[in-house]
Parts: sequence; structure tokens; C-alpha cells
Amino acid sequence: MTDASTAPTSTSRRSASSGRTPAFAVCIAVGALTILDLSGVNVALPSIQRSLHADSTQLQLIVAGYALAFGLTLIPSGRLGDTRSRKAMFVIGLIGFSLASALCALAPGIVWLTVTRFLQGAAAGVQMPQVLGMIQQLYRGEERGRAFGVFGAMVGIATAIGPTLAGSLIAIGGATEGWRLLFWFNVPCGAIALFFALRYLPKRQDRPEGGTQLDPIGLVLLAAAILGLMLPFLLTTGSSTDDPKRWLWLIAFVVAGAAFLLWERAYRRRGLSPIVHLELFRIASYRNGLLIAAVYFAGLPASFLVTTLYLQEGLHAQPLAAGLVSVPFALGAAVSAFVGGRLVQRFGRALVVTGLVIVIVGIGALLASATLAPPSTAAWFMAGSTLIGGIGGGFVISPNQTLTLSEIPPEEGSAAGSIAQLGQRIGTAVGIALVTAVFFATVPGGGSHPVAQYHDAVRSGYLMTLALLAVALIVGLVDLRERHKAGKRGI
Repeated sequence: MTDASTAPTSTSRRSASSGRTPAFAVCIAVGALTILDLSGVNVALPSIQRSLHADSTQLQLIVAGYALAFGLTLIPSGRLGDTRSRKAMFVIGLIGFSLASALCALAPGIVWLTVTRFLQGAAAGVQMPQVLGMIQQLYRGEERGRAFGVFGAMVGIATAIGPTLAGSLIAIGGATEGWRLLFWFNVPCGAIALFFALRYLPKRQDRPEGGTQLDPIGLVLLAAAILGLMLPFLLTTGSSTDDPKRWLWLIAFVVAGAAFLLWERAYRRRGLSPIVHLELFRIASYRNGLLIAAVYFAGLPASFLVTTLYLQEGLHAQPLAAGLVSVPFALGAAVSAFVGGRLVQRFGRALVVTGLVIVIVGIGALLASATLAPPSTAAWFMAGSTLIGGIGGGFVISPNQTLTLSEIPPEEGSAAGSIAQLGQRIGTAVGIALVTAVFFATVPGGGSHPVAQYHDAVRSGYLMTLALLAVALIVGLVDLRERHKAGKRGI
């Protein structure tokens, strides 16, 4: 009798498990598509410049517009996913991303491309929080750690493979028009993903208590704060022509940010559900995880930029060859993220701290390879160094993601994940602005410079990256100490 009563439960569990796998596959595939586009466009910028006769400021806006739109839509779309339907928001974001990619590929001029890149970034910001929310919804406990391990492997692979894919497509399409293939690539991929999303993503979900209001005033104030914070960094190119008045936007950030916090507290006191639940930041694992991720992403993407600039501008490497240098990072990150997803339950924050130390060693080796190795063999030594960094990076990304969201209720998954993504985007904007400024202070754009001068620029850029990673390590050590005091080793 006992066996008969438990048989349906076992069957339902197997059915639920089998249903999760295709849904999870759709989520990580769409996440990969977004990251591929984000990391690949930097390699395509020289091709875009030749095709559309763009200047450096216009090229900066292509990158900045995407990042800004991504940041502006993350939290509102995450909130809508939690309170309305993650599947619906996922589908809307995917359709928008695919259509905007087609418009980017058809761009007849630089203004068209700038506008459509903004639309593409907004669509990416709609779909990415749903990916994280879906993972929270589909998995619990140790299974969630493993799922984020796979997700982290995807992030590492897509981040590093993006430049290689872009270089390959440019080689196929030609130095002038090859960049269009990078955007066309998203269209069939998006169509396939849409088919499987409509079929496999779950329709039902738990929703947060306290109402489903959209908090329009909170949305406007938050958007103003994000705009004021990100814009001055996104407009920083390291050129002597950068307008110093751009930093006045930070005043708007302070004013709008203060008004947002006051409004959200008042909104909550009225018994309504604000756009951001500020009590989430009282959870130490969430708060510290956000800080680590933001500072880590301030350093790591900037190191990829320094590597690409040095190889293409300093050593005159082809885009494909420059992109291939980062492939070992992808391989190392894929393996270690997968392993890290299984170890995080046991070792917790200590695994993240270990990963940060390994990444710092990898960036140090990258600095030595670029500046000490002969130019003819520097790329090979740099590729080996990125492998070290990738191994460490995999132990940072997915375990930190798991720890950050470990105490977050699943019904708040999209909103909490979107805040984490916003922190990463802000960190990336700040880090690239700082590293670009110190790099181009040594080798101003628009001229030819000796390799020795590029060595100085690379040294400055990587040292800035190392400083940012050191800050992330300090936060990790502080969190590790707090967890030890609380008697926590794993999650």
C-alpha cells in the first residue's frame, strides 16, 4: 500500500525533472546569445568604422547605447516577470532582440545603427532577468548550485568566444561589411530559441506577496538614477576630447537616487509593493555577492579590452587571431564553473575567494606575457595566461551567483537577479572607463606608436584591472570571515 501511494509521487518528480531540462536549455541558450553579442561587437568596431565612416565618438555610442539601454530595462522587466509572467517577458525580449538585430544588420548609416543598438540592448535587458528568475523557479537547493554552475560555464564560454565568433564572421563577410553577419547571426538563433521557448518554458509561477503594482514613479526615479550613474562612464573614451562636464551627470544620480530611496520607503509604508524591495539588501549573502560581482565585472571585461587593443593596435594582429587568444579563458571557465557549481554547497564563499586569487595570478601572468615576451610569441604566452584566468573565473561567477541568490525567495528571483545584472553592467561601465582612460593616456588614438609605448599602456591597464580584482578579493574575505563567525561553511 505504501509503494502504491508513493509511486505517483516518484513519477511526477521524474516528469517534472524531465520537463525542467529543455526549459533550462532554452534559458542558457538565450543567455549565451545575449553575451555573445555583447562581447563580440568590440571586435567588429573597426569594420563598422570603415563601412559607415564613423568617428571614435560614434563608435563609443554604439557600445554605450547598448549598455545603457540594458541597464535601464533590467529591473523593471525583472519586476514585471515576477509579478506578471516570466515566460511572456522572456518571449517579448527574445522577439525584440531578434528584430533589433536584423535592423542593426540593415543599418545604412551610423545613426540608424546607434538607435537600433539601443533597442537591442533594451530587449536584452528584458530577457536576461527572466533567465535568472527561471533558474530560481526550476531548481532548489543543491540542484540550483549545479544549474548555476552550467549557467556560469555558459557565461565564461560566451564572453570569451564572442570575439572569436565576431572575427570569424568578419573574415567570411569581408573587412568592410563583415560586421553585418554578426547581427544576422542572432536572427535565426532567436527564431529557433523562440520556438522552443513557447513550447517548453513553464507558464505557472509563484508570485510575490504584497500586490503586483508597477510603481511607475519609482520606475522613473530609478531610470534617472541609472542614467546619471552610467552615462558619464559610458561617454569616457580616454581621449583628450572627452568633455569634463559629463561628470555633472553624477549630481543627477545622487539627487534621483536619494529621491528613489525616499519614495520606495514611503511606497512600502502604504502597503504597496515597490519596484525594488530594499529589505533584500539586509541579506548579507545577497549584499556581499552583489559587491563582489560588480567589482569583479569592473576588472575582468576591461582586461579583455586591453588584450584586444594591444594585439590589434600594438602587434597588428587580425581580429580573428586577437579573438582566439581568449579561447583558453573560455575553456578554463567552462570546466571550472561546471565543477564549481558542485563544490559551492560544500565550500561556499571560500571557493569564490580561491577563484579570485587564481584570476589575479592569471592577469599578472597576462601582464608579464604582454610586456616581457617577444612580440612574435607574445600572443601564445598571453593565451596560456588567459587559461589560468579562466580557471579562476569559473570558480567566481557561478558559485558567487549561487551564493548571492541562495536566500532569495523564488518568487523574487527575476527582480533580485536583475539587480545583480545591473550591478555587473555598472561595474563593467566603470571598469572599462577607468582602464580605457589609463590605456589611451599612454597611446592616444589616431596615431602610430612603438611597441614599447604599448607596453607601458598595457601595464597601466592591467594594473588597474588588478587593483579592481583586489577590491573584490577583500570583499570576499570579509564575507568569508562573517560566514565563519556565523558558523557557515557552505551555503
